Amino acid sequence: MNTNLPKVMQPLGGQTLISHVIKTAKVSSKDITIIVGHQKDLLKEHIASIDPNIQTTEQNEQLGTAHAVKTASHLIKDDEKVLILYGDVPLISSETIETLINSEQDCTLLSMKLNNPTGYGRIMTDDENLATRIIEQKDASEDERKIQEVFTGILLINGSLLRPALDEINNQNAANEYYLTDLVEILSSKGVKINCIQANPIEVLGANNKNELHELESILRKMSAEKLLQKGITLLDATRVDVRGEVEAGKDCSVDVNVIFEGSVTLGENVTIKSNVVLQDVSIGDNSVIESFSHLSSATVGSNCNIGPYARLREGSEIGNNAKIGNFVETKKTKLGDGAKANHLAYLGDADIGSKTNIGAGTITCNYDGANKHQTTIGEESFIGTNSSLVAPVNIGKGAYVGAGSVITKDVPDEALALGRGKQVTKEDWAKNKK
Repeated sequence: MNTNLPKVMQPLGGQTLISHVIKTAKVSSKDITIIVGHQKDLLKEHIASIDPNIQTTEQNEQLGTAHAVKTASHLIKDDEKVLILYGDVPLISSETIETLINSEQDCTLLSMKLNNPTGYGRIMTDDENLATRIIEQKDASEDERKIQEVFTGILLINGSLLRPALDEINNQNAANEYYLTDLVEILSSKGVKINCIQANPIEVLGANNKNELHELESILRKMSAEKLLQKGITLLDATRVDVRGEVEAGKDCSVDVNVIFEGSVTLGENVTIKSNVVLQDVSIGDNSVIESFSHLSSATVGSNCNIGPYARLREGSEIGNNAKIGNFVETKKTKLGDGAKANHLAYLGDADIGSKTNIGAGTITCNYDGANKHQTTIGEESFIGTNSSLVAPVNIGKGAYVGAGSVITKDVPDEALALGRGKQVTKEDWAKNKK
């Protein structure tokens, strides 16, 4: 991977590989243990940031998959089923896991049939199509390598069978490793019936280099786009939408090209997202339009709003119903009331702006004094003229006017007009005399 990070911490769809696996596993179980080895401290810190309740065990020497599982054997209970997943196989679905869990056998393997099974352990079966042995590629004969049914590495097994079988596994093989696949022969020889469930090969793809990671990214993008289509969202081009989180939407929503969804995004009904928009942890109300090249993060937009183009709504922005945020307007920790407008070229930070107020082009709330942030409050139905600077903390009253080009440092009462300009001086014929 040519990276300073553990492989399972490589990014995929806005998350790490292992975070995808954890998220899927949590659908079926809250009792999750992760075996860590390479760069264990960094990985443990990352796992704790995802879910502090997840247990970890350490594999100080990487001696094979069975050796890894054995480091967690003290946590295995006889009366529970144990599901074994892999941190670098991120696309496994919760539906596939549920199919494994619902299997009636004491041990169930997730297998697949491949035209080219190179690199995988081959599954030997009996007349009842039950697994009797798995042969690793390195140890397989020429005829055994022709077997097309292979083991994905994922299995479900009763705890009462797993613990004693782990003790019987040895490393007498070409790699001198303790193979988890040896479980099958050990259990089968004792009369345990081991069945196989066929996997979708896409779900069990892993990544060992950046080319394979890129392939996973493409597959995940397609899978995520298909989920949006299934929810009834119109995609103008499903190949050019990135979903890096969760999206919920009402009816008749439309998404243009090059849109990125991150975190948790909720769309009301009849929401239009135009091209090259980034939405991160955002809620958008009914009938609102997000124009092209806008970036919304940790913000709430009401119904019947128009945002952008080239708007940036930062954390804590709350835009009321029927409001307008125009081109090159940035907001941060700002409430814009119902029907209020900031049509162009403004910065509104740490502000509470009343309904039906108009913010002129070039308006700035000067919220930072070099040490602390301060609040600006603007009442309902006020008018802030073009190119005004509002030096916080400051209050502009209801129905008040601020003249264009003003610097406002003191509170403005309701219905008042405030001007803060230097006096204009005009020198006639000045240019002529200069020449």
